[in-house]
Amino acid sequence: MNITVTGGAGFIGSHLIDKLLSDGHTVINIDNFDPFYGKEIKKKNIENHFEHKNYSFYESDIRDKKRLDEIISDETDVIVHLAAKAGVRPSIEDPIGYQEVNVKGTQNMLEVAKEKGIKQFIFASSSSVYGNNPNVPWKEDDSVLNPISPYASTKVSGELMGHVYSHLYNIRFIALRFFTVYGPRQRPDLAIHKFYNLISKGEKIQMFGDGSTRRDYTYIDDIISGIVSAINYKKTMFEVINLGNNNTVTLLELISSIESICGVNSKKTKLPEQPGDVRQTWADINKALNILGFSFQTDFLKGLRYFTEWKARH
Repeated sequence: MNITVTGGAGFIGSHLIDKLLSDGHTVINIDNFDPFYGKEIKKKNIENHFEHKNYSFYESDIRDKKRLDEIISDETDVIVHLAAKAGVRPSIEDPIGYQEVNVKGTQNMLEVAKEKGIKQFIFASSSSVYGNNPNVPWKEDDSVLNPISPYASTKVSGELMGHVYSHLYNIRFIALRFFTVYGPRQRPDLAIHKFYNLISKGEKIQMFGDGSTRRDYTYIDDIISGIVSAINYKKTMFEVINLGNNNTVTLLELISSIESICGVNSKKTKLPEQPGDVRQTWADINKALNILGFSFQTDFLKGLRYFTEWKARH
């Protein structure tokens, strides 16, 4: 297939392209190297992709509709739209910027799909759309979404736009709600990566809240498996699907696990919980199993060891 991936130089996108190229697909990668974290990190993520004759890279912004029209071929079979301004806390500082990229940029991609007759559109949504919904584990058909950050609200908007374009223009739109993805190449600002860097050096870490907040950590290989299944999905025209681990880990458990791997007892500075952060994330993954044949294969401690082994090599 001919597959266009946006945000393909990032953590999830670069792993996805690894898989797509190894499976023999032709891939166009569109990424603007957003300065949220270092350009050199992203360039390293994709350096091996240029060895493949079926790979093309374009440094471009999804807000530039004219350039998207030039880059994306009429022969495209699938769009996997991962590009977005990431992070809950930064979105509170820059809500307009997040709206422009995550909502307007997504609409640009949907317009391209409409105009070029691209009938399969995979959208990276987020567990953050559930906000502080107390009904756990979270199910896709829960009618109450409680986003509590601008970032989360942009992901809800993307899902709703996808429903509109699916209904009006016969585009199969699959929104995948990712639950706290981790593994090699993880963004350096995320908890596992940040804590490992500090704990392994014996430096002090900042712990927001009392350590009881919980996350459903999902290993990168499992997420990639779910995306590939969505790429190949050909039944219903609109779906929203959780991709998670169906298990939760407290912040204290996360820190303790990293301490155990590093053989270090960390020094902690306790701070108040941050605005926009949810108390817990927890995915019901029955729909992913039934529709995509998805099930997680990597438990948390095993995935954490894979991550730390990668860090030791880098």
